[in-house]
Amino acid sequence: MSWNRETIQKKLNEAGSLTVMADAPMAEYTSFRAGGCADVLVTVEDEAALKRTLWILTEESCPHMILGNGSNVLVRDGGFRGVMVRCGKGFQKIRREGNDLVCGSAALLSAAARAAQAEGLGGIAFASGIPGSIGGAVFMNAGAYGGEMKDVLKNVRTVSADGLQEKVLTNEELELGYRCSKLQRTGDMVTEVRLTLKTGDPEKIRAEMAELTARRNEKQPVNLPSAGSFFKRPEGYFAGKLIQDAGLKGLRVGDAQVSELHSGFIVNRGKATATEILQLMEIVQASVLEQFGVLLEPEVRIVGE
Repeated sequence: MSWNRETIQKKLNEAGSLTVMADAPMAEYTSFRAGGCADVLVTVEDEAALKRTLWILTEESCPHMILGNGSNVLVRDGGFRGVMVRCGKGFQKIRREGNDLVCGSAALLSAAARAAQAEGLGGIAFASGIPGSIGGAVFMNAGAYGGEMKDVLKNVRTVSADGLQEKVLTNEELELGYRCSKLQRTGDMVTEVRLTLKTGDPEKIRAEMAELTARRNEKQPVNLPSAGSFFKRPEGYFAGKLIQDAGLKGLRVGDAQVSELHSGFIVNRGKATATEILQLMEIVQASVLEQFGVLLEPEVRIVGE
């Protein structure tokens, strides 16, 4: 380890408007409720603290990762050697400007959808049940029920990976594709998201959100910890159907299980370790590849050691 944890913590503690936690249990900060500790977790409350944090980590050659709401991340049981950076409540503000909804990167998608509905702005109902933050949703171009972030995104404000540059990136510049964006290559961090929505009847928008919530609750294991759809959709197939057709629905490794409700989900039945989740992932991948010749790729970001 070329960087020094004590030095990093001392410098970060002097940066202001942030909190620093050593040996942060990532099971408490990820929706899987599994995995090891990060050496350090920094929660920043404003843009100045974010820039200072990223500059310190760059200057000290310290490995780091941006953590959104932790709804699409699995940290291996050995933990994350480095610093996790997350945006705190200072990045959760949401405001309307004309037909635009402007959201801090840590605002939850569900909160953004509710705010839009209250303002009579439609187009983001598809995201009302996605459990992530809006910054994370842009990072992976999240989507559901036929909609995705690139359909409503106008632009984002970002801070560069070294904390030195601010940019506004348009929808086109973000190169949004299926569960991917340019941000996954650059390491730039989203601080603010601007959505362009359509005016509509608040009651009709509410009804649409309620219908999608009912569909989600009926067909997805929302009552158990998971990271949503575990695998990307392979071209020409549906991951959940391949897994079900392979006879794997309900398969368990310890407390990790292929959901009995939706085979595209791996759930934590109680005390699943990250290792059990990954062992189950590998069994599913091997079986689907053997039976159908399709290699399933995880949609979930798997990090740590």
